[in-house]
Formats: sequence, C-alpha cells, structure tokens
Amino acid sequence: VQLQASGGGTVQPGGSLRLSCHVSGFMVDYFAIGWWRQAPGKEREGVSCIGRSSSSARPLYADSVKGRFTISRDSAKNTVYLQMNSLRPEDTALYYCATDMVSECWGTDRPKYQYDASGQGTLVTVSS
Repeated sequence: VQLQASGGGTVQPGGSLRLSCHVSGFMVDYFAIGWWRQAPGKEREGVSCIGRSSSSARPLYADSVKGRFTISRDSAKNTVYLQMNSLRPEDTALYYCATDMVSECWGTDRPKYQYDASGQGTLVTVSS
C-alpha cells in the first residue's frame, strides 16, 4: 500500500491549488481515502474524506474548509484529488492523504485525522 501526495506549493491568499494522491497497491474505487493536515505547532486536523465509489454517503469536510475544498476521484488514474480554492493563511500546513483500507469514511459529521496508512506530506503555504 502506497499513497503519494503531491501538488503543494506557495500561493497568495484567495488562490487555488489541487493536491493529488496517487495510490499503489489497491484501487481507490473500493476504499475510502482521507486528507489530513498539520500546521507548525498545531495538532492534526482531518480535512476531507471520500468513500468508495459505490457509496451513497457524501464526502466529509472539516467545517474550516467546507465550501472551499472539494475531494474527488479519478479511477482511471487511481488518484484522489483535493481541489482547494479561496485559500487562507490558516490553510498553511503539511497535507497528507491516508487510508484505513475500509470502504467508508469513519463517522458522518467530520473527517478524522488518524489513519493506519499515510503517505508523505505535501507542503501548502498561503502567504502574501
């Protein structure tokens, strides 16, 4: 099982980035994939989670990113994306994609921040 996050960078407030999580060893269609982040000196925060492609459950988002971030899946590329719009300085963090190798996201209210397997992080810096 390998998850490789990429796409981080430095943007100005109000800008956009798209993070990618390329998965090896299993198909993203069948398992839930989450994103979590950690800013310097702060605790981990669950950002978003998407369940298996056949799930009727909606993706989960942290309150802090609702309406600005969108999680999606490209089955052909076995990749999960996190489109981040209207970025704010407080979004600055290392972003990780992760999985528990289960079909549904844990919970129904907010995404969790601890998983069995996480890839390396990709750094997002929002600064003017």
